[in-house]
Amino acid sequence: MPSLSEFQREALLAELGGLRKFCLSLTGSSADADDLLQVTVEKVLEKGMPEDAHAAKWAYRICKNAWIDELRSREVRHRYPQHMGHSDDVAPSAEQIASGERQMMAVSAALDQLPQDQRLALTLVAVEGKTYAEAAEILEVPLGTIMSRIARARQNLMDIYAPSRDED
Repeated sequence: MPSLSEFQREALLAELGGLRKFCLSLTGSSADADDLLQVTVEKVLEKGMPEDAHAAKWAYRICKNAWIDELRSREVRHRYPQHMGHSDDVAPSAEQIASGERQMMAVSAALDQLPQDQRLALTLVAVEGKTYAEAAEILEVPLGTIMSRIARARQNLMDIYAPSRDED
């Protein structure tokens, strides 16, 4: 069974807070974010990582891929609920309803209106403090794509907060 080096383990532990925020930006729910974080850490610990891999970048990439897998799985469960033994009538938890402070909810709502590719790029750079190059590596896209996604995300956020600017 592959294992992590002590350096990789420490780097992963140091990145857990940022990784949790990334999970929250992907899922939009504290409960789902916690589940995604757990799945991510389990996969990293179970499968290990190459010796030369940057632990944080590796974990972000696994997290993103795990979320994509979850979305695909949910789509199948939603499309065929009677075959999967699931119901469409799932009530949100009290934690989901009551989560967050007002300011966080406003920012979250604005981010939720962004297309997912823009939201992920902006979250990695503006919230997590990653460089454009690191974000490009994590999301597995060219650097120029990250730059344009962030520019479009910023413009979209400005449009959300000031949708009707009257010209005098």
